[in-house]
Amino acid sequence: VFGKDINLILVLNNLSSDRKSVRVDMSASTILYTRRAVAEILKAATSVELGPKQGKHIRVKIPYTHYGKYLTTDKRIQVTALCEVMRTNGLKLLVEKTIILEDTNIIIKLPRRVVVNKAVSLEISYANPLPEPVSRCVLLVTLMNQQVKINLARLAPRERSKIYFEFTPRRVGPLQLQVDFSCDKFSHVKGFVTIAVAPA
Repeated sequence: VFGKDINLILVLNNLSSDRKSVRVDMSASTILYTRRAVAEILKAATSVELGPKQGKHIRVKIPYTHYGKYLTTDKRIQVTALCEVMRTNGLKLLVEKTIILEDTNIIIKLPRRVVVNKAVSLEISYANPLPEPVSRCVLLVTLMNQQVKINLARLAPRERSKIYFEFTPRRVGPLQLQVDFSCDKFSHVKGFVTIAVAPA
C-alpha cells in the first residue's frame, strides 16, 4: 500500500544433489508505466550457500523513506534479482517483479436513494497514508461535466478527514462522480463511483 514499507521475499531452491553457492544482486527502481526507470531506490548484494535439495528465503525491505519522493503518479516499482550460480561457467537467472502500490485514500459514501431534481449530500473521506504531515491539500470533484476545486486543511501523519459535497442531479440514469486528491507530497489519488439517479 502506498505510504507503507515494502517487504519482499526471494525464494531460492537448489533442485540438484550438489551444494551450490549463489550470488544475488538486487536492485529496485521507481518506474513509469512504460517501464522506463526514474530513480534507483535499492541496491544490495548477498551470497547464499544452498545444500542439496535445499531452499532459502532472502528478505528484502524497501522503506517508504527510500521510495516516497521518487515515486511517480504511476506508483510503480520494478524489483530485479540477478542470481549467479558460482563455479558453473556463469550460469545466471534474472527474476523481475513490478509492484503497483495501491491507494486506499478515497472513500465515497452515497445515500441509499438518489432522486432526480432533489438535493443529495455525499460523504467524501480522504487520507494521508504517509508517516509525515502533508499540506496544500486539494480535492477536485468532477460531476455532470463540471469540476469543483476544494482547498483542504493540512493533514497529520496517517490522518483521515472528510467533507460533505452537495449537488442536485438533473436527469435520471447513471452519473459518474470522480474525486482527485493532491497535496505537496503526492498527487492524483483518484476515487470514483457511479450514482444511479431514480425518477421522482
